[in-house]
Amino acid sequence: MPSSTSRAGNRPRSRAAAGLPAVTAEKVVDAAVALTAERGLDNWTLRQLAAAVDAYPAVIYHHVGDRDAVVAAVLDRVVGLLSLPDEDLPWQDWFAELLAELRTVLRAHPGTARRLVLFGPSVSAAIRTIDRGVGVLLAAGFGEESVLAYNLLVATACQFVAMEDDRDTTLALRLDNTEEYATYHDRADLPGMAAQGRAMRELMADPELAAGWYARLYDYAVRRCVDGLAHRLAELEAEPRA
Repeated sequence: MPSSTSRAGNRPRSRAAAGLPAVTAEKVVDAAVALTAERGLDNWTLRQLAAAVDAYPAVIYHHVGDRDAVVAAVLDRVVGLLSLPDEDLPWQDWFAELLAELRTVLRAHPGTARRLVLFGPSVSAAIRTIDRGVGVLLAAGFGEESVLAYNLLVATACQFVAMEDDRDTTLALRLDNTEEYATYHDRADLPGMAAQGRAMRELMADPELAAGWYARLYDYAVRRCVDGLAHRLAELEAEPRA
């Protein structure tokens, strides 16, 4: 690994002399985002990040800060990857499109969903999405409840992605009881368990269906939240004006 100072007279005294590109904050965050996509946000160290940019950890501290600062920068970068839907879409379609995109982006960067639902990105990174999203709800007629409605939708989406991430990273601890649930498929005395059992039998019989289970669950959760908000909007519209 190169060093800006050298104990040996024949060693390069700078990155430029060693033929290495300069380390910048942007390159550090680039490398952190790449490590997050490959290993998950919580599965790389500052030392590993330094190695990825061929520098010492002190260089990371100098350009970005400690690991928390780097993680915050990664979250901001990931949020910046979101493509916002067309403003002319009806609010239900706007959020269906946004949250489908959100799942794609967050699943490509494991661990970011959990951090986002707990702490959110920086204000500067959030401005674009919040202003547009809350604005869509204001225009739809949610009034003072627009902020609550926006946060309900985004938090629900992030929580379901975080659940998927957690399952992927705890394979050794996960007990697959799908087959046991499936044995209840014909229990007339337990109709709820029988329905669950039939669903599990379908998953076991169709690998494609099983692979898409969490995507379906995510979509269901998002759409039912939207349905609930549509009902609430109807209530708001029916309230007498002051």
